[in-house]
Amino acid sequence: MLKKEFHIVDETGIHARPATLLVQAASKFSSDINLEYNGKAVNLKSIMGVMSLGVGQGATVAITADGADEADAMAAIEEVMKGLAE
Repeated sequence: MLKKEFHIVDETGIHARPATLLVQAASKFSSDINLEYNGKAVNLKSIMGVMSLGVGQGATVAITADGADEADAMAAIEEVMKGLAE
């Protein structure tokens, strides 16, 4: 299992557009991929789950990937997070 933390720097946080991009990236992989924020974890392949967290600017989130293609999945998600987080 891989886990990586991201500090959200985008002024609007993880709103509809970046959430959609994250879900699309995660959905390409068979691994279980979760987004953790404020003690809650949601499936990163679920747009409703991601939006329900209400991740804003300044938040720190953790993304975990567990499965056969976890390394490729994490690399794709890191690419989407560029500009959104550091």
